[in-house]
Amino acid sequence: MAVDDEQDASRGSRSKPPISISDELECALEGKALLNSPHFNKGSAFTIEERRIFKLQGLLPAAVHSLDEQTKRAYEQYKSYELPIAKNQFLQSLRDQNEVLFYRLISDHLKEMFSVIYTPTEGDAIEQYSHLFRRPEGCFLDIEHVDDIDEIARHWAHPDDIDYIVVTDGEEILGIGDQGVGSIGISTAKLALMTLCAGIHPNRTLGVVLDCGTDNEHLLKDDLYLGLRQQRVRGERYDKFVESFVQSAKKNYPKAFLHFEDFGLTNARRLLEIYRPQLPCFNDDIQGTGAVTLAALMSAVWVCKMELKDIRMIVYGAGSAGTGIADQVRDAIMEIGKLEKSEATEKIWLVDKPGILINSLSDSLTNGQKPYARRDDEFQDMDHKSLVEVIRRVKPHVLIGTSTHKDGFTEEVVGEMAKHVERPIVFPLSNPTKLVEAQPKDIFEWTKGKALIATGSPFEPVEFEGTEYVVAECNNAIVYPGIGLGCVLSRASTLSDSMLIAAVHALAAQSPALKDPNAGLLPDVGQVRDISMKVACAVIGQAVKEGVATNEDIPTDEDQVEEWVKVQMWDPVYKQLKKVDRATASRDARGQVGSKSSQ
Repeated sequence: MAVDDEQDASRGSRSKPPISISDELECALEGKALLNSPHFNKGSAFTIEERRIFKLQGLLPAAVHSLDEQTKRAYEQYKSYELPIAKNQFLQSLRDQNEVLFYRLISDHLKEMFSVIYTPTEGDAIEQYSHLFRRPEGCFLDIEHVDDIDEIARHWAHPDDIDYIVVTDGEEILGIGDQGVGSIGISTAKLALMTLCAGIHPNRTLGVVLDCGTDNEHLLKDDLYLGLRQQRVRGERYDKFVESFVQSAKKNYPKAFLHFEDFGLTNARRLLEIYRPQLPCFNDDIQGTGAVTLAALMSAVWVCKMELKDIRMIVYGAGSAGTGIADQVRDAIMEIGKLEKSEATEKIWLVDKPGILINSLSDSLTNGQKPYARRDDEFQDMDHKSLVEVIRRVKPHVLIGTSTHKDGFTEEVVGEMAKHVERPIVFPLSNPTKLVEAQPKDIFEWTKGKALIATGSPFEPVEFEGTEYVVAECNNAIVYPGIGLGCVLSRASTLSDSMLIAAVHALAAQSPALKDPNAGLLPDVGQVRDISMKVACAVIGQAVKEGVATNEDIPTDEDQVEEWVKVQMWDPVYKQLKKVDRATASRDARGQVGSKSSQ
């Protein structure tokens, strides 16, 4: 618990919060074992008294430094590295040594370090995982040992230990494709963002990779590759593997929220549809991408003085992200514009490798694509694969790129769009940066500064004819942590569409463009902690309204909910250590909980 009962009552919370965040930590470790535990280690910040109690005399230099001083030193070390991948590995090493210092350093420099701990640099680290490997982090499950899953889960943590699980099968990682076992890096990176952005306790999370093999020939031929050296398993055997994991997670961690990450096109939506009715779960590539893009779109529509129900939108790249965006926009049009589902669907056109998706392609379309297939006669006598021709026919207000087709939005494409609408809304969202559909500075030039832009990777502000325009980063990290936090704190039995829409409204309300049209369509990542709190409050409120919140301790007064959420968000500060006897100590006190446990 973060505060004592008297403080808790004064803040309006009706009882103890569901996540224990105490002012002191029970610790059964001592000596080198304590220094080797990133959860407990304070390094030079251990007090003289702690050094005596925990037998650290002679194991540390004499000086006692504050967390501020340690952070200053760590930042100097970080700056000494030139290459982003080297910076990434330094931070990983720091995380392996001292959890609090790792999160404090990044919290102090979040905007600067975001692209290093996540996309695009984390993608490079994942590609090189087997060559950069030093120590394991997270949970590794492989399809050759399915019968061991339940035993592994039981031994990993107790039922109340885990609040948030991120799982991937590594098939479609950050725009760089199949990365096999190295994809554990995306699970742990997403969890680091959950802690940084939403205050989920780092010791109450679990990153998982489902190793099904890999179709990446480079990895299969790499002597140092650490995963199963075989082609990726698919079909019934794959489904049984996923089913075994999900049911084991559901049984062993009944309070946990399950986050699917970077599954392949053929599985992502299918698995979400299977498991969404069974437990609280979420697919970031589908729902997270859709939510953050919808929030940016709602801001852009406001700037254009339009209504969402009146837009025409083309999505270029109809994979998990593209169809997820289409679904979120369709659902919002239905809710806000009061249109029927068929009418809302008519506002959206999908373009993929075959070109514009039409009914005659139905046998080759995924379940996520099929609802958006158009009548063949709508696109007769034209080149279906020409994005320019499609734009000329549709005359869209919105063009969204999730194709990973570098430079797919050419001057001709954007110019054709600008012929038909006053303020083109252009979102080249593919990442990493090297795969983006167009550079923001080019889009501004091609539209003479009229375009409204959001990107999937960070870009510097663009100056055009003396005016500086902020390029909004349409990053899932400003929405999914708040969604996850809201579900964890409310102990929601499901994540409904209405809860997602509530999250979008909360995020869109923070748009700087609502006050200055030249500002970003989305808030800056540096504000993400406050944004996550507001998103979580919206999700909690909707969960209560729908009757899916199972936590009975949520304040009934909306004004008290924010403080109730804030007090449960973990902060990277050192807690006083309380020595306890190892024989009777909890698993947490023995350092046996969390992805870096000392088991």
